[in-house]
Amino acid sequence: MEVEKKELNRNWILAALMMTMILAAMDNTIVATAIPQIVGDLGGFSLFSWLFSIYLLIQTITIPLYGKLADLLGRKPIIIFGIIIFLLGSAACGFAWNMPSLIIFRGLQAVGAGAIMATVNTIAGDIYTIEERAKIQGWLSSVWGIAAILGPTLGGALADYATWRWIFFINIPFGILSIILIVKFLHEGKTLKRPKIDWAGAISMLITATVIMFTLLQSGKSWPWLSFTTLGFLSLCTLLIYITVRIERKAAEPILPIWVWKKRVILGSNLATIGMGMILMGPSMYLPVFAQSVTGVGAIAAGFILASMSITWPLSSALSGKLYLRIGFRNTALCGIIIVAIGTFSFLFIQFPGPAWSLVTIQMMMGAGFGLISTPLLVGVQSTVEYEQRGVVTGANIFSRYFGQSLGAAIFAVVFNYGIKSKMESAPQSLQAELPTVNQVVDVMQSKETSAELRLFLREIFFDSTHSVYVGITIMAVITFLILIWTPAKFPTIRK
Repeated sequence: MEVEKKELNRNWILAALMMTMILAAMDNTIVATAIPQIVGDLGGFSLFSWLFSIYLLIQTITIPLYGKLADLLGRKPIIIFGIIIFLLGSAACGFAWNMPSLIIFRGLQAVGAGAIMATVNTIAGDIYTIEERAKIQGWLSSVWGIAAILGPTLGGALADYATWRWIFFINIPFGILSIILIVKFLHEGKTLKRPKIDWAGAISMLITATVIMFTLLQSGKSWPWLSFTTLGFLSLCTLLIYITVRIERKAAEPILPIWVWKKRVILGSNLATIGMGMILMGPSMYLPVFAQSVTGVGAIAAGFILASMSITWPLSSALSGKLYLRIGFRNTALCGIIIVAIGTFSFLFIQFPGPAWSLVTIQMMMGAGFGLISTPLLVGVQSTVEYEQRGVVTGANIFSRYFGQSLGAAIFAVVFNYGIKSKMESAPQSLQAELPTVNQVVDVMQSKETSAELRLFLREIFFDSTHSVYVGITIMAVITFLILIWTPAKFPTIRK
């Protein structure tokens, strides 16, 4: 009877975790669809990109801090705090009166989202065994697939038939239900020590991470990559990293302990996760536009081409458990990166303009590979530490993924924009007078007034530049493969 009750409790906790995660996962996709209505109501078109930048920035930099606090204070209070802050931010967004206020409230949402992302996977690691975690990660991964499809659909429907403000208000009832389930069914049986919170380290880490993320997000957008501004920010980043390391070395309970970077299995796993995050950003940024502007499919079809990765990702994530129990965490991740590399390399052989079915095939292959990388590496690092350290290693792994996405966004934007710019410089003389700027390429391609000759030329250079991005993605896949080769094959497992 006790076993049945425990299993029932775990099922309700898993339902609450999935419901909580989908709030954070769906947030950007649901907002993106409603941007025209938001800008039409509030104005501030030049600022709207900050709705996404501020969310990614704050969510990412707070994840390691929440991971440590989950170890010191317990998972339950941190996730409840995160959900409450996320809901307060959602309500405030719904009442925003102009674009700057909406950006500020999105930042408040992100403070809560950081706690959610840091603790959901930690709790899953606490209540499920190593053998069960792959299946559970498959369920949690499926949330991202649901978000990729449901977010744009729901966002568009609410914006068209109600008001864009409901894309934020709709979070509130689901968030409250998640809190009720967590309060009722999640019981932490560990006696925690009186916490010694490393406030100096926390502040230093937040400032350092903020400057690094801001530099990555804005370089090449607000100022050129090759500029004194970039050099100044990189110098500041280096100085802040040095100061943070000095503070953390002396702290009794450091936010991100030095041992996280000294253990090769954890360091290798996190570096490989950064690589995976970078690879993930290539298709996310350029494939939908490629599908519409080059292949010629509609916006909805382009969204589904990108989302097709979300079909195979949770499936391979759920099945990875059988594989990592047989061949190990590292070797399973190696299988995953090989599949990803085959997928990215296959893109290079697509002929202009590229059939839609080939894009779907490649995306599904990459999703299968990501499932074999993300779950074994996360479960692997969780399995190498005790309960009191699991929040830290989980937070570091999740942070690595988001940091990789930011790094990938910055690098691949440089590659793509350079490709477009260099190819336009070699345009035929007959087109020189009609050539748009890099920022206008997509608009001009889709305009009915554009001449057939110019449209074909722009489609071809967009095709070539996207291929350059996939060359970079393939190189990153090879580097990630080498990192995994360097990572020890055997993870020292603590079966708790």
